Amino acid sequence: MEEIFTRGIKPFPLGVGFRNKKRIRNFEKSKGSMSLNVVIVADGTFPEHPIPLGYLKNADMIICCDGSAENLIKANMIPDAIVGDMDSLSDKLAKKFADRIYKDEDQETNDLTKAVKWCHESGHNDLIIVGATGKREDHTIGNISLLTVYSEYVNVKMVTDTGIFLPFQKSCKIESFPGQQVSIFSINPETKITSTGLRYPLNNRKLKNWWEASLNEAAGKVIELIFSGGPVLVFLEF
Repeated sequence: MEEIFTRGIKPFPLGVGFRNKKRIRNFEKSKGSMSLNVVIVADGTFPEHPIPLGYLKNADMIICCDGSAENLIKANMIPDAIVGDMDSLSDKLAKKFADRIYKDEDQETNDLTKAVKWCHESGHNDLIIVGATGKREDHTIGNISLLTVYSEYVNVKMVTDTGIFLPFQKSCKIESFPGQQVSIFSINPETKITSTGLRYPLNNRKLKNWWEASLNEAAGKVIELIFSGGPVLVFLEF
């Protein structure tokens, strides 16, 4: 049984700045380290909520997807790496951060996937994604759905301005609180899902459409989902 505890996701104190230790600019120096707080910034709407901003402010490493570097710099933060095909990175920033650009021209994947893959190949498998929603709705849907692909080889969560997306490949327990808004999405419409701890329980339910298990509510402190043939995506509102 896979367990994810989400109660620890709280706003960080934004006035303290970065941690008092040397920022690692070269991933190869720390390859294989699993203890670093690695945050990927996608090129969607830059976060405004204290929780995703807190992850950024306390990150050991910040990886930008191509053009998202500009928004990060505007927020007075510096990328440790910029990954993508560089089609939306200005010439000025490309020159300024030439020492940390990792160009990937593969047109079969998007920049977020390139960043996740690059982190994985660098030995970093615990990842937080911010800035992946907003702007174009098709990009938002694509980025969210890709979480289930990434979760096959990394531990990943996506933090937005309203909540958190968690992908699961197998049955799981999730720490929650009474009244927390919860939505569940099944990638495979034939997956049977049974739940405990929800106001509106699922009983061997096949979710044929995305809306069917949305806008549910936690009844207690733990939600359990039992299923096979996943994956399943869970959204928890802050």
